[in-house]
Amino acid sequence: MGKITFYEDRGFQGRCYECSSDCPNLQPYFSRCNSIRVDSGCWMLYERPNYQGHQYFLRRGDYPDYQHWMGFNDSIRSCCLIPHTSSHRLRLYEREDYKGLMVELSEDCSCIQDRFRLNEVRSLHVLEGCWVLYEMPNYCGRQYLLRPQEYRRYHDWGAMDAKAGSLRRVVDLY
Repeated sequence: MGKITFYEDRGFQGRCYECSSDCPNLQPYFSRCNSIRVDSGCWMLYERPNYQGHQYFLRRGDYPDYQHWMGFNDSIRSCCLIPHTSSHRLRLYEREDYKGLMVELSEDCSCIQDRFRLNEVRSLHVLEGCWVLYEMPNYCGRQYLLRPQEYRRYHDWGAMDAKAGSLRRVVDLY
């Protein structure tokens, strides 16, 4: 089980809404989101309803304003609880449809370019566990939730280009 609380104002003030499962539309519960408290679980938040728009990965902790979760604004319109798994494994490919250089990963990677000499990732296959792909090294930039499945093109995971800077396994550290 997970538990997340959204607050309309910074510093955990104003109207709030507590959630413990996936929610495709948070609009009825609050108009803006300026702080969040994650009591348990790992969550992916979305800027728009139905799991669309910018994505933000949060694990247990306090986020007193949207800059603390790397948010671009105070718009959070849907969320999903990410299932916990004990093993993680994925394959990255430099070209679409699983062609070109392939590397396999089972641990976090803070810089894909330095570790594997891949300038771009154009397809990938998540074999085990859930991952967060960041467009820049050191877990910065846009974020994309990757579930166990095949992604033949970068559009399949929601990216606008093949930028892939770092990868982090979704694990609840507590």
